[in-house]
Amino acid sequence: MINVRFAALPIRWEQYELHLYNALAEVGLTDVTLSTDTPPEDTDYVIYAPNSDVQDFAPYTRCKAVLSLWAGVESIVGNHTLTQPLCRMVDPSLTQGMVEWVTGHVLRHHLGMDTHIKETGTTWDPITPPVAWERKIAVLGLGQLGHACAQSLSAIGFDTHGWARSEKEIAGVTCHTDIKAAMTDADGVVLLLPDTSATENALNSDTLAYLKPGAFVVNPGRGPLIDDDALIAALDSGQIGHATLDVFRIEPLPDSHPFWKHPRITVTPHIAAETRPKWASKTIAENIRRGENGEPFLHLVDRALGY
Repeated sequence: MINVRFAALPIRWEQYELHLYNALAEVGLTDVTLSTDTPPEDTDYVIYAPNSDVQDFAPYTRCKAVLSLWAGVESIVGNHTLTQPLCRMVDPSLTQGMVEWVTGHVLRHHLGMDTHIKETGTTWDPITPPVAWERKIAVLGLGQLGHACAQSLSAIGFDTHGWARSEKEIAGVTCHTDIKAAMTDADGVVLLLPDTSATENALNSDTLAYLKPGAFVVNPGRGPLIDDDALIAALDSGQIGHATLDVFRIEPLPDSHPFWKHPRITVTPHIAAETRPKWASKTIAENIRRGENGEPFLHLVDRALGY
């Protein structure tokens, strides 16, 4: 018998239980017990959300892996009691959701939808935007999500450039290891970097200045990737035309935060890439199958890199 502890908020157990059992059966695992209170000493795997009540992993001496329900692991990778293999969540629906959100908002800015779509009034101002291949879009971060979003933007026709610290090759995308080369004269930038000490404030007064005046910013990645004060200053000066932000340093975004009232900022409530239980359960089940068969885990976190 394989014992799996589900460590997340109670509402998540209601959403995941049936999907997890179905996904485990699909990969041939029928001798699995799922529970929210499996004793640590009897637990083979922990399905985990960082906001659960499990924070000390030292008692989980039998545990073969901790399988996160979240794509981001910055809040748990530094937990010194977590010595078991840690796998982050990567699933097709999360990636597809991010691609749809990013592509939609890049097109919104590219086409000038905020200006052209009117509920009232009689203003007739038919400004024709350039076509996609006349726009340079920079995607910062070329992991699973950045790779997929860059490919989607390239497929539409954008002159798509990507930046990562290590060399990458993506069909249709010009990849850089120099952030200045990726961002210089870009009409828009999409942030999909992990949240690490090396990426904090990646978008700051210096890097914002690389962009073409009036460029747009789209951030569905992590809040700390942006220096908030530098972004507001760039918006006020006109260096940045608009910013669409889905993630923030503090969430929910406090009522007093200046982002709410800034006329050139669009706030969305961290919805760009929600984990969907049906599809996330398949990723979890596959990793448990791999663990039981001595195969390498998928999406294993590199503790030194932090993702």
